[in-house]
Amino acid sequence: MLNSNNLYQILTRVDKKGYKAYKDIQGSYQFEKENFVLHIDYVQGDPFASPSKVRVVVPQSVSGFPEDCFANRSREIATRDFLTREFAEAIKKYSKGSRGTGKSGKISIDQPGQEILERSSAFINDEELEVRFTLSLPAFGRKIAGNEAKAMFFEEIPAIVRTSLLHEQIDKPKLRAHYQTNEDADYVRNKLAEDNLIAFVRNQSVLPRQSGINPKPMNASEAIPFESPEPLTVELDLPNTGKVYGMGVPQGITLIVGGGFHGKSTLLDALENGVYNNIPGDGRELVIASENAVKIRSEDGRRIEKVDISPFINNLPLGKSTKDFSTEDASGSTSQAANIIESIEAGAEVMLIDEDTSATNFMIRDQRMQQLIHKDEEPITPFIDKVKFMKEDYDISTILVMGGSGDYFDVADFVIGMNNYKPFDLTRQVEEIKRSHELTRDAEGGEGFGNIQKRVPFANSIKPEKGKKRKKIKASGRRAIQFGMYNIDLSAVEQIVDPSQVTAIGEALVYSKKYMDGKRTLDEILDLVFEDIEENGLCVIGHSTQGDYAKFRRHELAAALNRLRSLEVK
Repeated sequence: MLNSNNLYQILTRVDKKGYKAYKDIQGSYQFEKENFVLHIDYVQGDPFASPSKVRVVVPQSVSGFPEDCFANRSREIATRDFLTREFAEAIKKYSKGSRGTGKSGKISIDQPGQEILERSSAFINDEELEVRFTLSLPAFGRKIAGNEAKAMFFEEIPAIVRTSLLHEQIDKPKLRAHYQTNEDADYVRNKLAEDNLIAFVRNQSVLPRQSGINPKPMNASEAIPFESPEPLTVELDLPNTGKVYGMGVPQGITLIVGGGFHGKSTLLDALENGVYNNIPGDGRELVIASENAVKIRSEDGRRIEKVDISPFINNLPLGKSTKDFSTEDASGSTSQAANIIESIEAGAEVMLIDEDTSATNFMIRDQRMQQLIHKDEEPITPFIDKVKFMKEDYDISTILVMGGSGDYFDVADFVIGMNNYKPFDLTRQVEEIKRSHELTRDAEGGEGFGNIQKRVPFANSIKPEKGKKRKKIKASGRRAIQFGMYNIDLSAVEQIVDPSQVTAIGEALVYSKKYMDGKRTLDEILDLVFEDIEENGLCVIGHSTQGDYAKFRRHELAAALNRLRSLEVK
C-alpha cells in the first residue's frame, strides 16, 4: 500500500497531461495524518464518463463507534444508512462541487430518501467502517486539473471524513434514534403474524405526504394525526419505545371505504410503504405492513409470458386457452389478473388494491349486468368472486380501497371507514346493511380459487447484452431499467422507492441466471438469490465494491423479470 505522499506526487506528475493519465492514481493510499485508507478502485477514462469509484476505510480505533450501534442486524443496517446520510451532508458542506469540464470536481454518494434501506454505500463492524462514493476527477477540456484534484483528495475528503465518520463528531442522540427506530419497526413487522395481523398503524402517525412527488410528511399544522378506532386498537411493547397503541389490521379481507378525498388512498399508500422502515420524523415510523404485502393494479400494455390467468379469465372466444396466457399488449383486466397470479407465484401474503387504479370490469359485475350478459358469455370472473377463495385456499389476505360498490360488503371481514382522515370501524354497520339489503348478484367464482401454475424461466432469455457490450444495464430513476436491448417498464411497480433498488434489481436479473437450469421454478430461483444476498451481502449480485445498491424485495425482482420482453418460460 502506498501513502498519501505518493498520491500527491502522482497528481503533480500528471498535471495538465491527457485525461487518461489519471489511471496512474488507481490503487490504495494510507492517509497517516488523518488515519484512514483511501481506495481508488476505478478511474474514469473521460471527464464525461461515469465517475471514478472510491472507498474510505477508517479503523474503529479511530472512528470510535460503539458496538451498540451495530449490535444486531436492525441496528447495523440503520447505522450504515445513517453514515451514508452524514457523509452526504458533509459533501454539501465541504465539496466545492463541479468545476472544469463536464462534472469535474463533483463528489457524490448514494442519496437515501425517507426509508431506511440496506445499502452498499456504507459498512461497519467492530474493526472498521467503510464508505463508498464517487469522484468526477477534475479536468479543463481533456487535460488533467492536478491542483483541483489535490484539493479534492487532500482538503475536501479529509474534512468530509472528520465530520461524518468519527463518533465524537456526529450527533449521538440522532444516531441512537435512527437505529432504535429501525429496530422497533423490525420488531413490529416480525410480530404481526404472531398476533394474526397484516399491518399496524401507530396512533398519532402522520400519513399524508407533502405532495404526490414529495414523500416528506405534511406539515404537522396541516396534517390530521392518525387515531385508531377502538375495536381495532392493539397494544405493542417495543424494545426501545415501550408500550405503543395503534390500529392492527387483522388477517382476512379488509375494506377501506369513505367519501372522495377523505383519506382512503392515503391510508393504503402508507400501508404500501409500510413494507419498509422509515426515518425518525417521517410520521410513518410505525406504519408497518407484512414484508410480503404487494400492491396490485391494472397495467395496460404490459407483456405477459405464459401466466395461468384462468382463475380470473377463461372461456375466451375461439377457444383460446388462458392456462398459459401470453400477450405483448395486455388489457387492464388481463394485466391485473396476471399481476395477482405472478404475485402469488412469488410468495405474496397480502394484496393491496385501490379501485382507482384497477380495471372496473375486473373488480365487479353487478346484478343488472349479470342479467344482461350471461356468465357463459363473459370470460372475466371478477375479483369479488375470488377474493375469499384466495384467503381460504392460499391464506392470502387483502386490503381493498372501495368507494363505489357495496357488493364487496358481503366478502369483507372488516370495514374501516375514513372520514376527514380519521378511521372508524364500520364493520357492525355493514352487517346491518347486509341484513336489510340482501345481495342479489350471483356468485361467479366456482368452488375455489384455482391452481397457481409455477413457471420455469429459461436463462438464455435473460439478455443483458447490447451490441458489442457484454452487459448494458442502466437504471432510469425508480421507474425503468435499460436491460440490453430492452426497456423494462417498472412504472406500475409502485413499491419501488429508491433508484438504487432499480440499479440492484438490474444486476440481480443477470445474477439469477446462474440458478436457471431449466428445472427450477421462479419461486425456487428467488429463494436461492435471496439466500445468497443474506449470506454474502448485497454486492454478491454484481460488483464487490459497488456503492449504489439498495436492498429490494423478491416481489420487485420478480416484477422486473416478468416485464422483461425477452423472457421465456415453460
